[in-house]
Amino acid sequence: MSEDPVTIELTGDEALVLSCWLEKLQLTDLSRVVDDPAVWVPIHRVAGTLARALPELFVPDYDQRLEAARRRLRPEN
Repeated sequence: MSEDPVTIELTGDEALVLSCWLEKLQLTDLSRVVDDPAVWVPIHRVAGTLARALPELFVPDYDQRLEAARRRLRPEN
């Protein structure tokens, strides 16, 4: 198996929404949601990478920015 890194590109909106979801996931009992502990390693790694890459996580209007990103990503009905 190759150990070459894999690069995933996300828009800022996608990264912000995914980061929020991963944070919530990590605060739950992961064993209830993820049945294989081997999956936890990449979950934590992706979450950590997003946390370092998103200064928006630490701004006072984070909630408003997150909701705006969610609105933009939701499919239109």
